[in-house]
Amino acid sequence: MAATQQDVSVKQYMLDIGERASQAARLMSAASTANKNNALNYLAELLMQHQTQLIKQNQLDLQAGKERGLDAALLDRLELTPARIQSMAEGLQQIANLQDPVGEISEVSSRPSGIQVGKMRVPLGVIGIIYESRPNVTADAAGLCLKSGNAVILRGGSEAIHSNRAIGEYIQQALIKAGLPETAVQVVATIDREAVNELLRMDRYVSVIIPRGGKGLIERVTAESTIPVIKHLDGNCHVYLDKQLDKDKALSIAVNAKTQRYGVCNAMETLLVHKDIAAEMLPRLKDEYQNHQVELRGCENVKQILSDINLASEQDWFEEYLAPILAIKIVGNVNEAIDHIEKYGSHHTDVIVTENFSTAQKFLREVDSSSVMVNASPRFADGFEYGLGAEIGISTDKLHARGPVGLEGLTTQKFVVYGNGNIRE
Repeated sequence: MAATQQDVSVKQYMLDIGERASQAARLMSAASTANKNNALNYLAELLMQHQTQLIKQNQLDLQAGKERGLDAALLDRLELTPARIQSMAEGLQQIANLQDPVGEISEVSSRPSGIQVGKMRVPLGVIGIIYESRPNVTADAAGLCLKSGNAVILRGGSEAIHSNRAIGEYIQQALIKAGLPETAVQVVATIDREAVNELLRMDRYVSVIIPRGGKGLIERVTAESTIPVIKHLDGNCHVYLDKQLDKDKALSIAVNAKTQRYGVCNAMETLLVHKDIAAEMLPRLKDEYQNHQVELRGCENVKQILSDINLASEQDWFEEYLAPILAIKIVGNVNEAIDHIEKYGSHHTDVIVTENFSTAQKFLREVDSSSVMVNASPRFADGFEYGLGAEIGISTDKLHARGPVGLEGLTTQKFVVYGNGNIRE
């Protein structure tokens, strides 16, 4: 089937963006820390100075979203308030205060030949980010890519197009003022879905794609991209309460893991309880969860203790509810807990609550997730909490970046060699 003129124009538009980004990436790789920090601070100032204009553009998106029938949760994520704009600005200032990883040389060793071999941290190049709903991602992602010396192509959802374009204009103003190429950050201005298809095939220019959004978006990007993808699928996180535990500690962790926030990827979705403590712990937990209006769904053994809760289905063990719903299962030992996590989990974050060191170490070794914790809430699986300062997402992949992806995750390493006229015999 022949391409239409519109298809051709979108293709050329995206190729032009890719070419400009590639050229900017070369300049960004050599940009000074001072210039990058200046751009971040200038952008923070611009966002605060132009709150009224930003909110005006955001209102256009909100109105269109209401007309399209977006639900309340999506509209909430879409909205820019003065507090959220301030948070964006503060986030950029925090990124400016982080240590610059680019150019860092490590692991230098002397070889018998007389050469010295080390590794230098360098930017990835051009990063393509495809995301939905939240316009704050435009500033956050731009800030992280900028500080790590990359160029970035940002393709937000059509529901936030006015907000994203406005933020993109301020980003380019900040780059120019800091003496950096304005094409280091480009917001895709078209809402044509073909732009995403083109971006996923631009391996000549783009080094990596990072999707941020729902499972459908991430699965589509992973299936269709010819470019490596740093992906985060489900956040089906587990907490396992071992038979040897501090009961008050366990209660606090299990409640916080589920109720501190519901619609986040590092909230607990399944609670696993050792059979020896289930009769004592489950009624106490039920009382706490009822106080938070959490719906409980349990296996048949749980139902024998908590007879008035719903029976969990097989599908419940796979679910990332992102809601006040919790699946509970009784297991016979730590091996059963690990087997359950391996079968149903998403390799995001899993927790054991135990006072037995050997059991804890077994869990740490054998659970194959990006974060594995002992006696702590999974809600700590976060770039800021890990001391990364900020994150662009949480990767459940095994290669390149795993877990919260901060500045270092947006760079790679190359070998560097120092010699003094050395030749190989």
